[in-house]
Amino acid sequence: MARVLYIEDDDKNRLLVERVLLAEGYDVVSAASARLGIQMAEIDPPDIILMDINMPGMDGFMATAALRAIPHLRHIPIVAVTANVMKGDMEGILAAGCDGYIPKPIDVDRFPEEVDYFLQNRNA
Repeated sequence: MARVLYIEDDDKNRLLVERVLLAEGYDVVSAASARLGIQMAEIDPPDIILMDINMPGMDGFMATAALRAIPHLRHIPIVAVTANVMKGDMEGILAAGCDGYIPKPIDVDRFPEEVDYFLQNRNA
């Protein structure tokens, strides 16, 4: 099954996503900060990166730009998992280099399917 890196500063959100995806057979690793997530991706590239946008210090936009600047990580889909779902947010998320987004709070029943969608369409 696919290897997922979830970059999220909120412990409860990280735990929920980990539990939901692990129950579906995904290999899940997570990082509590953008900088740590970037380091983890460089060392052991995942199949997909789930990115929180609102994080202290380096936010998800900056982290996405940093990941896109690393040649061997450019092909990896980055999906924002965010509460930023107001008009204009999707455009900003895509302009930052994300391949799409999944709104928070996540729907635990649909979440694995949403992640799988981005995995299946990563080279489309």
